[in-house]
Formats: sequence, structure tokens, C-alpha cells
Amino acid sequence: MACRRASVKPRLVVASGNRGKLAELRALLSEHCVLLPQDELGVQSVEETGATFTENALLKARHAAAVTGLPALADDSGLEVEALGGAPGVISARFAGPGADDAANNDRLLAELASCPPGRRHAVFRCVLALVRSASDPEPLLVEGIWRGRIAGAPRGTGGFGYDPLFIDTRSGLTAAELAPEEKNRRSHRGQAVRLLAVRLSYGGFLPGA
Repeated sequence: MACRRASVKPRLVVASGNRGKLAELRALLSEHCVLLPQDELGVQSVEETGATFTENALLKARHAAAVTGLPALADDSGLEVEALGGAPGVISARFAGPGADDAANNDRLLAELASCPPGRRHAVFRCVLALVRSASDPEPLLVEGIWRGRIAGAPRGTGGFGYDPLFIDTRSGLTAAELAPEEKNRRSHRGQAVRLLAVRLSYGGFLPGA
């Protein structure tokens, strides 16, 4: 996989302040690359003005690369609920309003689905990863992962973050918050996207030293 041939692992700035995302990315990639959170390098979060996950991921990656001069990896992800026409989508992190925390977002989701029967609560978690070598990289690496499931009637489990306590994995019947971290990484949208990214990087040459 990426970076294993190099005597010194490539350094990437992770364009996110979300500690849950950072922990998952490190669990999946730290063997191969050095991941540096953007706040440790003085990078302020950029406003997510894109209309799609891809636009937002690129916006964040290019911003972090411009500030640090390092290659940058950005994740933009969210929950899409079929009965809500794909909402909350790109505003998943602020579904209950600017500055909303996980509990408030989950409460709003449950309220929106209060009259929706279990059989119509289909949903997907979607993740787009964007990796740029520089702020002006004309050919960024873009990969996407999708995790299919449904929304529970009440939160279950204590792990994970975001909508994990409400998202039921189709195969196991457990919420993302009930899955062990290793199992979640095997099934999740982010885990899928990272593995696709690693396959693309395994051909070598994209990152300096890789």
C-alpha cells in the first residue's frame, strides 16, 4: 500500500478538526503515512460552501495545502436519508443549525422521521476523500465510499460519533455506535474510501517519496 517503500513516510496534513474522523483515518493509514491534524499546523477550518461532498473535500484539501505547503487529505462525508430526499447530506454536521453538536443533530433527525415507519428509513453514509499534492494540483485523487443502512427509532451504542448511534448497518443489524472500531472500519463509508485511496496510491509516484 501507499508509502511503505519509502524510508521516510510522506507527511500529509489532514484537513479536518473532527477528532473522530482523524482517529479513523489514522487507524487506517498511519502505518503508511504520517498524518498531521491541521490545527497543529495553524490551519483554520475553511467554510464549506460546496454543493457536493466532492466540492467540499477539494475546498478543504486545497486550503490546507495552501497554508502548510504540504500535501493535504480532506474528507467530506455525511448521511443521506431517502425519506428526507437525501437530507441532511452536505449539511450533516450542522443539520440542527450552525454550531450544532451530535446530540442536537440526532434529535432533529429523529424528529424529522417521527412519522416515518421502519421500512422507509433507508439511508446511506457517503464519504469522499480528496488528496492534493499542492493547493493548485490539477489532478487530485478522489475516491468515494458508501455504507448502506437504515435509521433506528432511538440511539443505540456508545461508540463512534455523529449519527453513528442512529445508523443501523444492514448486514449486522447493529448501529455504527455498537460496532467495534475495527469492524466499523471494515464496513464504513470512510473505511471503503480509504482502502480505495490506498489502492490508487499503491501504484506509486503520486506523493513525494512514495
